[in-house]
Amino acid sequence: MRAQELIDTLNLQPHPEGGWFREVFRSSAQVAPADGRPARRALTTIYFLLEAHQHSRWHRVLSDEVWVHLEGAPLALWTSDAALRTPPAHIRLGPVDVHGTHPQHTVTAGRWQAAKPLVSPGSADYTLVNCTVGPGFDFNDFSFMQPDGDEASQMRHHWPELAKLI
Repeated sequence: MRAQELIDTLNLQPHPEGGWFREVFRSSAQVAPADGRPARRALTTIYFLLEAHQHSRWHRVLSDEVWVHLEGAPLALWTSDAALRTPPAHIRLGPVDVHGTHPQHTVTAGRWQAAKPLVSPGSADYTLVNCTVGPGFDFNDFSFMQPDGDEASQMRHHWPELAKLI
């Protein structure tokens, strides 16, 4: 019930990677990324909500992205380098605890990332985070892992348990 209340109150809409979102800030200032991309807004921020049955599909963004846990169940955030040369690292976002959970993590530009709420008995059935991107988010800088692509084949071969997030 809380997830639906947040979706309604924050006016969240379906996100292409899964879950719900709404952009809440887009800087009026522009910057020129050093990698040759056209000028981008300096900073963008969204609310992003995943319900228990949802996940954020494997994707990458060409700018740094800061994830901040706001409320709900902890979030499993997996990241890997752009060529998938190293096993995906698992970061647990949520209230600070003795198990290594922290409320914030930065995914550096170009890294693969995917996320899923860590719902357990007695926990919330959703996760609400804030994602801030700088230089600001632009869909031209966003790409999904294609199910029939080389990266997906590599993911299925080396880390089949994470392939369900493609």
